[in-house]
Amino acid sequence: MSTMNTYNHPKIFQLESGKKLRGLQLAYQTYGKLNAKKDNVVWACHALTANADVLDWWKGLFGNNNLFNPDEHYIICANVIGSAYGSSNPLSVNPVTGLPYYLSFPEFTVRDMVKAHQLLAKHLAINDIKVLIGGSLGGQQAVEWAVAEPSKIENLVLVATNAQHSPWGIAFNESQRMAISTDRTFYAQHHDGGLKGLKVARSIALLSYRTYDAYGATQLESVNDKTNNFRASSYQNYQGEKLCKRFNAYSYWYLSKAMDSHNVGRGRKSVPEALASIKANTLVIGVENDVLFPISEQKYLSEHIKGAVFHAITSAYGHDGFLIETDTLTQLIGNFLKESSNKKIIKFQKTA
Repeated sequence: MSTMNTYNHPKIFQLESGKKLRGLQLAYQTYGKLNAKKDNVVWACHALTANADVLDWWKGLFGNNNLFNPDEHYIICANVIGSAYGSSNPLSVNPVTGLPYYLSFPEFTVRDMVKAHQLLAKHLAINDIKVLIGGSLGGQQAVEWAVAEPSKIENLVLVATNAQHSPWGIAFNESQRMAISTDRTFYAQHHDGGLKGLKVARSIALLSYRTYDAYGATQLESVNDKTNNFRASSYQNYQGEKLCKRFNAYSYWYLSKAMDSHNVGRGRKSVPEALASIKANTLVIGVENDVLFPISEQKYLSEHIKGAVFHAITSAYGHDGFLIETDTLTQLIGNFLKESSNKKIIKFQKTA
């Protein structure tokens, strides 16, 4: 059984930019129960357009019969600031004006997302997190959190993510925002503004999430005489329309900007020194043919986080492999957590 809740922060929330957000709300879901020792917390950070229902979007890794199951773990997943699933976002009502924010919503960063989730953890009386896990934008949150509160995280699992967003990734995001901004309705101050632009943005994003081989395997034509109406064309349209039915252009715009902001070195001595401050037992997993988050970025994380374990996986789906290759992830993460637990026992024995 899962529990959907909303945390209403009683104070003004100050963003990294110095701007303030009144009436901060965070939608979150929990699964399972916190044990007596309070040492079974698994906190999952979600990616760009996902939500707090981690058992839905990370099936195979999270679920009743999976590695992270509610019978054994107390699982928490919170919707990030700016997202379209219950947390404060551009379609929320500005308490000052009584109208939706739209493009007057203050810009925020990955660090702001983490700061908000730290407040939620405090509200839930969560002092220690057994496993903090995330992929893509979720992984950016996880690594930032591990730097911000190194003593709070026991095990850190970073999948298909990085220490700072790359010029390549920023260029992809800017191209998507350019597509959204060409849709005049984006500036109409209406909840369904910019949807045509969002459809195009999603099509652009898919090219960074998948690979040449993935399209060849799933969208190749079975006949040779076609000159129009190709499967790949239909697929791009379908995926764009599918996102438009469940998301909004304003949240997408702001979240992509937040992803661009990701840099654990900002305001700190350097990126390497920020990563070196992480105390958690860390597993870093990269997808070898990931176009958006190249495996060199995961190698960088593992090289600068003390004692980190690195594994590369292969997936025809490229970046989306972090959501799809759950059997492989289960094996890698399960083995890592067993080894981490064994090291902890040995450490305690030595101390005794």
